Amino acid sequence: MATQTAAQRRRAEALAYQEFVRECPTSRLLDRIGDKWVTLLLVALSDGARRYGELSRQVPGASQKMLTQSLRALERDGLVTRSVTPSVPVRVDYELTGLGVSLLPVLRAIKEWAELHMADVGAARADYDAARAERVGDSPERAVRAERVGGDRTGRLARVG
Repeated sequence: MATQTAAQRRRAEALAYQEFVRECPTSRLLDRIGDKWVTLLLVALSDGARRYGELSRQVPGASQKMLTQSLRALERDGLVTRSVTPSVPVRVDYELTGLGVSLLPVLRAIKEWAELHMADVGAARADYDAARAERVGDSPERAVRAERVGGDRTGRLARVG
């Protein structure tokens, strides 16, 4: 057995951990549920079956590609069913499965937690930004602007509750 340097050993351990995380069922499912478009689609479908066009209007900002990919992923995971009605034009409906419906209380709980604690999170962010700005000699306003570049999704889950 060849000896390894500490750096080589740390790299091997990091790769093993990454492989563990990649194969962990919880991690894989959280990756799916945590996707912005997936969550919004689940909420949009919580009231019943929807056609693709209806979903694209209910989830503004999602490109056709992202909407299609997200719906296919939800169908693959058994959270959504896709029904095709042969007509002219062809009618395609998407609907939550029992498994998808069982996920709604989890989304509702996350929404409620966010509403309850968002002020605390906001205060923690402001404290962090101010402390970081002080350490690196930057202005807190610039740090906040940089944070907002990613966009604000406040209120997107309003229909879950």
